[in-house]
Amino acid sequence: MIIEINNLYKTYKNGELDVPVLHDVCLSVDKGEFVSIMGPSGSGKSTLMNIIGCLDRPTSGSYLFNGEDVSSMNDDQLSDLRNRGVGFVFQQFNLLPRETAVENVALPLIYANVPAKEREQRARAALERVNLSDRADFLPTQLSGGQKQRVAVARALVNNPSILLADEPTGALDSKSGEQLMELFCELNKQGTTIVMITHERGVASYAQRVLLMNDGILTAANKEEIGGIK
Repeated sequence: MIIEINNLYKTYKNGELDVPVLHDVCLSVDKGEFVSIMGPSGSGKSTLMNIIGCLDRPTSGSYLFNGEDVSSMNDDQLSDLRNRGVGFVFQQFNLLPRETAVENVALPLIYANVPAKEREQRARAALERVNLSDRADFLPTQLSGGQKQRVAVARALVNNPSILLADEPTGALDSKSGEQLMELFCELNKQGTTIVMITHERGVASYAQRVLLMNDGILTAANKEEIGGIK
């Protein structure tokens, strides 16, 4: 099991006021799963994603990542876990405009102290995985929105993470590019990539093997009627 979360709560402070965001969340994700968490804005789903990705800490509850107790880690240990264990894909592509696609993909390997020659080889292999090897030397301004997001996916995969976390990955794409990206996610999942995806769109959520609903900080399983049928 890659993710094991039990009785997780998250409360933010707003002056003297406590603002509860997550309530008694339990979540387990096995290796090779494709899980979607669907919910409206303000439901707590992005907060949960940040905790899963070790970008935030829970107020209480337990979180094991590959059997490691995340709650006991210091900031340096969390940073190391993020770099080696988690690949992030966000709504905005977050590409460096003056770097080529292959240079953008190689960035996480710099932080992992991978030698330059190996960085380029691994970055080009990651671009090939997302069917973008012919755009490796293009700048982001020379790429379509869908191609930019594929570069972002390649960057997320280049360190061979345990899990790919995608937060509204189709939010900045047109419908055709969004569909192509979800087809890519399904193909990567068939190849063994574990994916947890946040979305507010039923059609996007339906690509996952398992769909969960987040409402008012409470996570529950979805049924087919709630997501319009699972593909």
